[in-house]
Amino acid sequence: MTEEVAVLGAGMHPWGKWGRSFVEYGVAAAQVALADAGLDWRDIGSIIGADTVRGGYPGYVAGATFAKALGWQGARVTSVYAACASGAQAVDTARAQILSGLADAVLVVGADAAPKGFFRPAGGDRPDDPDWLRFRILGATNPVYFGLYARRRMALHGDTTDDFARVKVKNAAMGALNPKARYRSPVTAEEVAASAVVADPLRLLDICATSDGGAAVVLSSMEFARRHGHAEPVRIRAVSTVTPRYPNTVLDLPDIATDSAVAVDPPGETFRGSIARAAYEEAGVGPEDLSLAEVYDLSTALELQWYEDLGLCGEGEGVKLLRDGATALGGRIPVNVSGGLASFGEAVPAQAIAQVCELAWQLRGDAGDRQVAGARVGISANQGLFGHGSAVIAVR
Repeated sequence: MTEEVAVLGAGMHPWGKWGRSFVEYGVAAAQVALADAGLDWRDIGSIIGADTVRGGYPGYVAGATFAKALGWQGARVTSVYAACASGAQAVDTARAQILSGLADAVLVVGADAAPKGFFRPAGGDRPDDPDWLRFRILGATNPVYFGLYARRRMALHGDTTDDFARVKVKNAAMGALNPKARYRSPVTAEEVAASAVVADPLRLLDICATSDGGAAVVLSSMEFARRHGHAEPVRIRAVSTVTPRYPNTVLDLPDIATDSAVAVDPPGETFRGSIARAAYEEAGVGPEDLSLAEVYDLSTALELQWYEDLGLCGEGEGVKLLRDGATALGGRIPVNVSGGLASFGEAVPAQAIAQVCELAWQLRGDAGDRQVAGARVGISANQGLFGHGSAVIAVR
């Protein structure tokens, strides 16, 4: 088991479409996190920025961009890009610096100003880029992938469009309780069914939006935390950033072909299953120990898949868990009590950090009307393009 680091502060800029620079969102989130930690910016020994590729040149050096905006003070700086896993990679980098003794307190920041509509690839010809290839050769936008995965669940496990709608209804109800969420209105199953078909069988309300937003956390060594009055802080016990294993026999974004299993037997678990297993093994806990989970609900169907990948239930049993109310607030294992991406939308570099913020607030008992009673262990999980695993386990 890896040594723990403390979460001293968490902060977010509300998600929405604000039309301003990502730097503004990140600085606002950082200032809230610093105040939450009871620290001054000059107390920070290192800053890790999760990069955005849509904010112009400064986005590619987000660590230095945020450091400059906060005021140059000589801190170490790192910029990290791993698509949707950027935030978890940034947390992992911060943890490594703390445990190696390079810094006592580290500020992790991610923010984005997303374009209107669904994401498209960056410009230019990049024939070695599988993300570029799937857009340009297959025309496979993100919703196409989400729809194919939904169809796969329907074929293998008997999931229905009504089940997918139940996920949206659940997450919208919890997002309505979150002042940082972009969408704060309850949604009915009838409203989901009445929304436009985007990629059959998924409708507009089955798929997350793109958003502006920012999130930040302040991490430190346990000794630093105690010196600064945090006797029993939330701790990060594990960060999983694993890659897939050959052969990959289940198509995952952005792959456009699966590996051959002629010469090598398929692995015993999916890529997302391996992300969770690595986190559990490092933390010394299992799915039975969890109080809550924050997962990457790009679509309603993908949230159901995460239930199984995290080991919250057996293969094909995600819908039963949902129908039984186990993943709702007050259920056995609430999932996406923040409201998830269904309520926030994607602000790519910030979203994995936002998940850690929610875990911190829940484990501290500071989540207000969406509080999970007695929360002690939480997991966040998502994945980034090109095989970036992403999971964080936090405990109290």
